[in-house]
Amino acid sequence: MFWKKRFSSDKIPDLSGKVAIVTGGNTGIGFVTARELARNNAHVFVASRSKDRGEPAVELIKKETKKDAVEFLQLDLKSLNSVKRAAETFLARNLPLHILVNNAGIAATPFEKTSDGIQDQFGVNHIGHFLFTLLLLPTIKASVPSRIVNVSSKAHTGAPPIGIEFEKLNDPNANTSFQRYSQSKLANILFTIELNKRLSGTNVYCNSLHPGVIKTEITRGVVANWGTWLNPIISIMSLFFLSPDDGALTQLYCATSPEIEEKDLRGKYFVPFGEAIEPIAQGKDEELAKKLWDFSENLIKEKLGDDIFSKSYA
Repeated sequence: MFWKKRFSSDKIPDLSGKVAIVTGGNTGIGFVTARELARNNAHVFVASRSKDRGEPAVELIKKETKKDAVEFLQLDLKSLNSVKRAAETFLARNLPLHILVNNAGIAATPFEKTSDGIQDQFGVNHIGHFLFTLLLLPTIKASVPSRIVNVSSKAHTGAPPIGIEFEKLNDPNANTSFQRYSQSKLANILFTIELNKRLSGTNVYCNSLHPGVIKTEITRGVVANWGTWLNPIISIMSLFFLSPDDGALTQLYCATSPEIEEKDLRGKYFVPFGEAIEPIAQGKDEELAKKLWDFSENLIKEKLGDDIFSKSYA
């Protein structure tokens, strides 16, 4: 699909004094997002699992932008304890947080469980970001105007008719790898609309988006699941994919464009390049969004203890 490019990186305003975290900021559209935020004078934390890949990404951003306010933050979304440590590490710096881009994700991977026993696509793409966001939320609310950007996908349209099959999430035979991915991406949208409702009356702007189909490493999950015979097909298909530079534009729009505040754009779902559209019906289901919130909260409490969110709602 071809979209009108109504937003470009040269429209990003000066971000001096702003602090941002980009999950999965070491590669793909996350890297481009972190780089462009830094280029426009934000203090950026590149949050990723591997120090071996995260720290070189930080150095490359510094080199390309000639900006020094870029740091690595270790965050493994497959481990709730790692997510908790990452949030605590950032909070210990006593910095504001104006921009949180929940960008990291895995797609169509073979069935696995996280270290906490949660189906991995749902665990990484939704649960880990849910916990990370809520632990950082008091600081985000204290830093207004601020933005929370949840990277979803058009693939949310492939979710089951009921939306999310909570009781089957950990059943390896219940869904295909693509259906598991679709549910996790629907969860990103539902999390956004419920979080937006809970942020009513604040100047925290929370939106979700489909970045487009992009030439990035996210296809590695498909190859791992279905085999290397797919590589030539993906190579041909990628001729029609967006570049990472273009793929990052929609989340950069949500994270930085003055239009978000000027037009009071909240709880929206965007497609390239900054156009708000309606998700599928399940992505607008407020009851399902509330059910997902309660399910996610209870699951995390079960793993980390009932007091894990004690400061999130203070």
